[in-house]
Amino acid sequence: MLKPAATYDDLIARFRWLIPERYNIAASCCDAWALADPDRVAIIDLQPSGQVETLTYGALRERANRLANALAARGIAPGDRVAIMLPQGQAVPIAHMAVYKLGAIAVPLANLFGVDAIAYRLADSGAAALITNAVGLEKVRGASSLPPPGSLRSPPSPQGGGMGTHLFVSTDGPDGAALGFDEIIAAASPDFVTADTAPDEPAMMIYTSGTTGNPKGALHGHRVVLGHLPGVQMPHEFLPQEGDRLWTPADWAWAGGLLNMLLPGLHLGVPVVARKFDKFDPEEALNLIAAQGIRNTFIPPTALRMLRTIPRSARHANLGLRTLGSGGEALGEETFAWGRETFGLSINEFYGQTECNLVVASAAAIGVSRPGSMGKPVPGHDVRVIRPDGSFCEPGELGQIAVRRPDPVMFLQYWNRPEATEQKFIGDWMTTGDQGQADADGYIHFVGRDDDVITSSGYRIGPGEIEDCLIQHEAVLLAAAVGKPDALRTEIVKAFLVLKPGYGESEDLKKDIQAFVRTRLSAHEYPREIEFIGEMPLTTTGKVIRRLLRDRG
Repeated sequence: MLKPAATYDDLIARFRWLIPERYNIAASCCDAWALADPDRVAIIDLQPSGQVETLTYGALRERANRLANALAARGIAPGDRVAIMLPQGQAVPIAHMAVYKLGAIAVPLANLFGVDAIAYRLADSGAAALITNAVGLEKVRGASSLPPPGSLRSPPSPQGGGMGTHLFVSTDGPDGAALGFDEIIAAASPDFVTADTAPDEPAMMIYTSGTTGNPKGALHGHRVVLGHLPGVQMPHEFLPQEGDRLWTPADWAWAGGLLNMLLPGLHLGVPVVARKFDKFDPEEALNLIAAQGIRNTFIPPTALRMLRTIPRSARHANLGLRTLGSGGEALGEETFAWGRETFGLSINEFYGQTECNLVVASAAAIGVSRPGSMGKPVPGHDVRVIRPDGSFCEPGELGQIAVRRPDPVMFLQYWNRPEATEQKFIGDWMTTGDQGQADADGYIHFVGRDDDVITSSGYRIGPGEIEDCLIQHEAVLLAAAVGKPDALRTEIVKAFLVLKPGYGESEDLKKDIQAFVRTRLSAHEYPREIEFIGEMPLTTTGKVIRRLLRDRG
């Protein structure tokens, strides 16, 4: 954990990893607080009806113990994968804690996934059980490659391979052969001894977002929560402070929601607000922050750009926010400046990926804040920009962002993909697939994914700067820039744009936008082609799926 410090250099000098020989996520995120302060609020659950329910640590432990007993009685054993596909709500931490207590492996899945995406992940992980709701069950029934809920099969081996889901549990109550979540909890014993695990023993498997191909299961050990703490505390400026309260619109199935907010909040004893959003609503988000006294929030860049569509008013600056973090994609200088003007605080950007999350961050409170930069390496993480041979790039030189192993936040391996795991490393450096630059002051600047960098007339162009410029145009809500093959220039820049309400598509508007970018950036960076689209293709984590746009030509 980070201790408050006056400067970044002080923070680095003081930090030491303290990873115990035995560690289980449920022991620190549930049991410890339940024994020390059972009435402490863990989750503030906002129901669709408007009712507010709170889950204390004492209740969390009891319900997780009961669920662990119920799962064990039905054949779930250490090493088995248990998929959890639920929207934000108290059932999510209960399910996670039960799985960790068993020594099993949690596989979080986004409730917004379609039938094919669910079927692929259940089959690839060999999940023995699925905890979901009525919506999830309906999707499973629509997947022809999956067995119907309740068709009993032998659980797959911990080594994986093959689809073997045999136990289905629904938080909406018994549904055909699916068991009811509350019903099996009520019938089980409240006494359970949490598994005595080592920090490196598998605890969860989070699938990559699949921006460049089929998603891979990134297997993490129990230590992943401890590894995340410095990266959470730095952008949230020495969390926890008196009165802190966490919320993010990010799905708790994504690393950004689960490991940036939910589990660190539970570990630190900070209440986490749960609110189900079928689709991000910027007006409702502001209302929620104000009504629930949210002090610390993580809002991805795409959602922040949607917030910009709401006319700025005094209420924006009077929300009571102490920290506002953002990550998942490059924030951009324009959105950074807007955040400062609108909320009266700096948006602290951070960076990581499913395999090794929250390793670079900003923290305005200690002077680590620079528009257009993700920040500096978080204490405890060695992050560099490297060349293909593993040597370090000079300041300003374009290279690949990489993280040195061993590192407590780094994944153990890709599930059943030993070749992909090996290819992820150059020596002891885990490559991210992200192009970046480090400046002379140690700030790291994100340029783009390896596949996203555009080569035009000899220039290598990152899409982020172009997209940041495009959204400054009064008509543009969302923008994505990709390279389109060109016989003369190798590639040209093509922009896909979602317009703000009230603006119509026209050739004159395209020309105006092109001139806007050309006069602000350069002749080789402006989009020679523009295509207006009704909706931007996004992953469930809010990242633009540029390969789908490139495929459109």
